[in-house]
Amino acid sequence: MTGKDVAAMSFEEAMAELEAVVSQLERGEVPLEDSIRLYERGAALRAHCEAKLKAAEERVAQITLGPGGQPTGTTPAEGL
Repeated sequence: MTGKDVAAMSFEEAMAELEAVVSQLERGEVPLEDSIRLYERGAALRAHCEAKLKAAEERVAQITLGPGGQPTGTTPAEGL
């Protein structure tokens, strides 16, 4: 785990750390207190990844396609 602020992470960084957290928890070799801390970190990472994905989906949905199916421009999504 990097200990980096989750909000400052890219999607890729958060996913990589989430995979590491899940791996540690699945092995079951972590003391209870550390497991709880890991679970909380994992929950924050999961929420961050979901938010990043949703934002990306909204941006993609805003791409305007022309008659030939080619992107003609974008319309800013709310909150972006």
